[in-house]
Amino acid sequence: LRYSGKAAAFLRGFRALYLGLVFNVLVMGAVSLAAVKFGEIVLGMPGWMTLTLACSVTLAYSTLGGLKAVIITDFVQFTLAMIGSVWAMVYILGLPEIGGLSNLIAHANVTEKLPLIPDLSDPDVWVPVLLVPLAVQWWASYYPGAEPGGGGYIAQRMFSAKDESNAVGATFLFNVAHYALRPWPWILIALSSLVIFPELSDIQKAFPNLPADKLGHDVAYPAMLTLLPSGLLGLVAASLIAAFMSTMSTQLNLGASYLVNDFYHRFIKPAATEKELVLAGRLFTVVSVILGAGLGLMLTSAGQAFNLLLMIGAGTGLIYILRWFWWRINAYTEIVAMISSIIIAGYFNFGDSPLEGWQKIVIGALLTTVVWILATYFTQPDDDETLRNFVKKVNPGGPGWTKYSDGISSEPWPVPNGILCMLFGCVAVYGFLLGVGQLIYGHIESGSILCGLGVVSSIGLSKIWK
Repeated sequence: LRYSGKAAAFLRGFRALYLGLVFNVLVMGAVSLAAVKFGEIVLGMPGWMTLTLACSVTLAYSTLGGLKAVIITDFVQFTLAMIGSVWAMVYILGLPEIGGLSNLIAHANVTEKLPLIPDLSDPDVWVPVLLVPLAVQWWASYYPGAEPGGGGYIAQRMFSAKDESNAVGATFLFNVAHYALRPWPWILIALSSLVIFPELSDIQKAFPNLPADKLGHDVAYPAMLTLLPSGLLGLVAASLIAAFMSTMSTQLNLGASYLVNDFYHRFIKPAATEKELVLAGRLFTVVSVILGAGLGLMLTSAGQAFNLLLMIGAGTGLIYILRWFWWRINAYTEIVAMISSIIIAGYFNFGDSPLEGWQKIVIGALLTTVVWILATYFTQPDDDETLRNFVKKVNPGGPGWTKYSDGISSEPWPVPNGILCMLFGCVAVYGFLLGVGQLIYGHIESGSILCGLGVVSSIGLSKIWK
């Protein structure tokens, strides 16, 4: 629809491998690492055993049930995960060592961690935590589930809804539940860990059998769960295993969809029957889960996996936005960007680089952007017929499409309203997220204002959308 020629066909297959295999395995590796640390600390099981059991169950219902099974189990698993995390938070806050929420907030180990805005006097703190995410990361880095310009994760779920109203409503609910509500039980348990395990050495003493390469700040959460009574620990353990399986099943289903439809069916066996496509999907699913679990055993920290994902996607995100606004973006642009981002990320991650993680992301994004801009101008644009058909069907509008949009569409340009919706949506989510936090910390006035801002923004968003 957007690109033409052999480059467009190659991009479809290459992107299927890039997203369905490379990115998919990286995400599953990060999730598997969390399961490894959970199993070793909470269950006392070796990492390989935890992954074998959990991945086997996930593999069974993902391959046999398809997308419908994934969606149904996701709903049940999310509910279970929320119940478990909230209950665990309430119990941990009631421990004698914590002494309730008010004592936790007043504790010397915790007070300096409470400000919602980082210390602006220390660039080493506010630049990577505040400046880079707000100024660079959101548009420059492709990150699964939060793709600039839209992506397969959200699209797959929205297209599976019965109508547009349900698709939009479910997306609104997801953003509030996922970003504004779900983090707070985790945050409060993490803050409590600063009281129980002030230093990493304290965790090491408490869990001497934990492999040294797995010791990190991300083990504090499962370490805190060992303080729960057996019955509650069982529920929370089940909720975390459910969260693991939910994420893995989503990755497996989406990855198999990319690999089967955009690679296998398009290039390997175009005449494949439905039965053969299902079998291919199941084989891709098995291979993906083995690679993801294997990577999880090799990784050492959640931060390492997160930064690796951001660096590989650094510089590609802007393309996925600009292709809607500028006719000159072509298939070669995306191909070159994906290849260069992998090379640059590989150098920064596995080469001898003294740079900080956030510096690697910023420099990687800039280098990748320079490379794909040069590639765009050194390659031929898509043919006029393809671009005119794209404008006719999509109506992207704006100055970047003036050459092809004259007289084609009388519909108003939807982008200004879309940007306004985006701003209202961001304000709503951040209002609820920060407002709930302020209320928890006992700042009733500011918390009420922020939550009220979230409500007003949500109403404004719904009005504009309609």
